[in-house]
Amino acid sequence: MTLTHDIRFLGTMAKPLARAARVGAVASVRGRWRPYRSWTGAEITDYDPFDPRTAAQPHEAYRGLHAGGRVHYNPNRNIWILSRLADVKAGARAADTLYSGDGVTRARVALPLLVTTDGKRHNEMRRHVLPAFTKAALESWRPMIDELAAKLVGEVLDAPGCDVVQRLTIPMPMLLIAHMLGVPDGDLNEFRRWSEATVQATEVELSRRGIMSLTSSITGIRDIHRYFRNQFAVGGLKGSDTILGKLLDENAGGSISDDELFFFAFLLLLAGNETTTNLLGGMFDMFARRPETFDMIRANHDLIPMAVEELLRFYSPVQGLYRTARTDYQVGDVTIPAGARVLLCIGAANRDPQVFDDPDEFRVDRNPTEHMAFGFGAHLCLGAQLTRMEARAVLRELATRVDRIEVIGQPRWSTNSTLRGPVEMTAKLFAAAAIK
Repeated sequence: MTLTHDIRFLGTMAKPLARAARVGAVASVRGRWRPYRSWTGAEITDYDPFDPRTAAQPHEAYRGLHAGGRVHYNPNRNIWILSRLADVKAGARAADTLYSGDGVTRARVALPLLVTTDGKRHNEMRRHVLPAFTKAALESWRPMIDELAAKLVGEVLDAPGCDVVQRLTIPMPMLLIAHMLGVPDGDLNEFRRWSEATVQATEVELSRRGIMSLTSSITGIRDIHRYFRNQFAVGGLKGSDTILGKLLDENAGGSISDDELFFFAFLLLLAGNETTTNLLGGMFDMFARRPETFDMIRANHDLIPMAVEELLRFYSPVQGLYRTARTDYQVGDVTIPAGARVLLCIGAANRDPQVFDDPDEFRVDRNPTEHMAFGFGAHLCLGAQLTRMEARAVLRELATRVDRIEVIGQPRWSTNSTLRGPVEMTAKLFAAAAIK
């Protein structure tokens, strides 16, 4: 890797992110007066996913959306909102009309990621990386997942009153993904710092704090890019039992470039880390508040897979994804106009009262197969099974080794409108009598 290449890459990343910071605010202002003629049938709403209080605790707002029509429009944010499960699924399937190329957060940021491509190019990219996510490939990581779950639950047991986010929900996916990508133990601290910085790219905000966050995010992405380019250059990953090693072997003919490999690793960091971290945080929150439900799982470990699905539905680690309407898009009697930014509100869809009885109630045996916590259609998350494996392993350790989970004080929840989970949670685990 040359210095010239690194500078060119940094510019490639910085320009769309900086443009997103500017455009996001301008679109918000323009949306106040933009004369859409297709508002007929759409309900004007003040639901604002970017309000920090709403982002942290959105469920009352979701109930308001469900009480209204199928399509809502927020003129201040200039976004159209779909909140019913059937409509969100249909929107996710309609890749030809509602496309992902402008990015999946509100800011229009086009990056060469699997999640931000559609059609033939998406299928090609997905085919390239699919060998890393076959059933056999994922099963090969199960021993490490089980080992990490046992280790981290043990550390939380040994440190009563610790922040379980820092001790378990962040390290669990980060350590696994680092190993999957071939990051050696000696680089883990730096890798974690870079990874945490990159997550800030999901929420570009026009403010002094937002600009600082943007700078940190770009720097983190650059550092990870440089790290993996060096790894590719020295050939350390070729032939290795890592995801990137397997992909290099599968694409020995050069059908996938080093930059494409990097962007795949980047997406895995962004999506795999945060989704699992948020899900595990929700797990601790739920079973601390509902000890009787935790007791049911302790008594019957067969409930673990269903409990994980219900946690995914109930907490929705990814709250929503954005699309851009290529042409007018019809939902019932409402025409969403071409060019509109459309929020597929996954968090609301997973609590749709037309699909789930008592949607705001957690039922450990519900087995909510209709939820779309991992998306739907062509963009169904490749790493869904990996997240499930991690959550099941942690819950199995808790159900085996812990009598009771106590959360001390009030957890602090993320105010990121896209990725929701606890960012700080003081917890104490009480060891099961048999292992005290």
